[in-house]
Amino acid sequence: MLKKIVTSLILAAGLQSPVRAEEAPIKQLKAFLKSSASLSADFKQVSYNKAGQAGQPSLGQFYLSRPGKFRWNYQKPFAQEIVSNSDKVWFYDADLEQVTVKQLDDSLGSTPALLLTGQVDIDEKFVLEEQGNEDDLNWIRLSPKNEESGFKYILIGLSHGQLGGMELSDNFGQLTRIYFSNIKLNPVLRNDMFDFKPPKGVDVFEN
Repeated sequence: MLKKIVTSLILAAGLQSPVRAEEAPIKQLKAFLKSSASLSADFKQVSYNKAGQAGQPSLGQFYLSRPGKFRWNYQKPFAQEIVSNSDKVWFYDADLEQVTVKQLDDSLGSTPALLLTGQVDIDEKFVLEEQGNEDDLNWIRLSPKNEESGFKYILIGLSHGQLGGMELSDNFGQLTRIYFSNIKLNPVLRNDMFDFKPPKGVDVFEN
């Protein structure tokens, strides 16, 4: 489930981008995604079950470099890595000593996974609706046009044209939220940050 949630939630966040705060939220979102060639951020992820009970928060760092490269480093409570380098995504669970490899292709095209790679037209894949202001954030709802996408919707909250929060509701009744902090837009990132080599002795499963 964690792999599915993370794949669905991979999006970018920025600190200073050429987005005008007075523009409509949907225009701000498109301008923000267009301006994010690279970024880094700390994140906190919390999942809620059908009863609304929150699970243990996950903490870590997120890195993005377009086109097609991203890395999620989960540090607490469990060490995990999710790395993409243009055509594949590696999911590494240190405790399980297991790596799962998936193709980053059209099978993920109806999820937010490809938004950050710059390889998807959000107007083509989603229905965008402005949801008003709450908690000082302008919210936008992205509903997938593909009914087999695996999730109902994702909400994106913008603060002055920057990503302030995200919320995902999947088809299994689970709600997931991600909060970003210490965000930097367009930092210089090393290319080898997005190279993944399975540690010795781990099991590797490739779909």
